[in-house]
Amino acid sequence: MATVNVYLTFNGNCRQAFEFYGSVFGIEIPYMGTFGEMPSAEGKEVSEEDKNKIMHVTLPISKETVLMGSDTGGEWASNFKEGNNFSVSINAESKEEADKLFNGLSEGGNITMSMTDTFWGAYFGMFTDKFGINWMVNYDDPEKIQQHS
Repeated sequence: MATVNVYLTFNGNCRQAFEFYGSVFGIEIPYMGTFGEMPSAEGKEVSEEDKNKIMHVTLPISKETVLMGSDTGGEWASNFKEGNNFSVSINAESKEEADKLFNGLSEGGNITMSMTDTFWGAYFGMFTDKFGINWMVNYDDPEKIQQHS
């Protein structure tokens, strides 16, 4: 069965927000990575302005709940709108479940990133559904995750 969490998007202040959230919950942040730490993609360089912005952060609130987030940057920054800067994040238990949920929920919506294998080892995609809700679907393949650890 898939798990569902909230993914927050910030306009340059993700680090400060998650340091604050961590202090309130009394939890150390296990991972916070910047865009500058990403492997370079063909034809896509991260601007100096975006290098220190947060690409991904995870804050485990409980065994079942994880608060995740990132900053927006580059071509995505113009779409940032405070108040609509969150997504429902689904973590599937298999690639097949990820595809089923992605295809079903995105029907009639706008796909912003098709399901694909990522550099961090996950199978991942994003879309806005026909009701205007932002979604992320993720499957962490244990074999691929170990290769990237």
